[in-house]
Amino acid sequence: MNIFDEIVNDEMNKTYTQNGLKPIYAVSKNARIVIIGQAPGLKVQNTGIMWNDASGERLREWMGIDNDIFYNSGLISVIPMDFYYPGKGKSGDLPPRKGIAEKWHSRLLQEMPNVKLVILVGLYAQKYYLHLSYQDTLTQTVKSFKKYLPKYFPIVHPSPRNNIWITKNQWFEESVIPYLQKKVKQTLDY
Repeated sequence: MNIFDEIVNDEMNKTYTQNGLKPIYAVSKNARIVIIGQAPGLKVQNTGIMWNDASGERLREWMGIDNDIFYNSGLISVIPMDFYYPGKGKSGDLPPRKGIAEKWHSRLLQEMPNVKLVILVGLYAQKYYLHLSYQDTLTQTVKSFKKYLPKYFPIVHPSPRNNIWITKNQWFEESVIPYLQKKVKQTLDY
């Protein structure tokens, strides 16, 4: 049984499988960049296409790549902290379920021997991969992104819900995004 089938048949995912939903992730053995974010949104879960929403458009813009490179090159992989849409909460989507990354991420990452850069989108991925403390904030982490290079590059989630954060933290678009684009270009070697 391959990993995809194991995820589908995992007891943790039984309800999703019974509802005909498939896990949302993409792993390519040729990937040089892995994007690790929260969990798919409802639109992404319904279409089965990762980052197929306003957040995805902004993410590709921030990375300086087009849809073809993102979806068709095999150079970009995507592993969310949860493979399924977690549902709606009071102020946005619910957080990813616990235990998914611990159970599956290392196995999926082993399938990608050429990865040079892991873009950590949002605080859930950053806390897990950077082993941040409870006190560490997203703003602090993103502001000190160079500290985590060359392997990890933490960024804020590109959701329109974060427009206020982006406006308040202009340094992000002025200095972090250009650095991200340069790093992505070097990593993809185009």
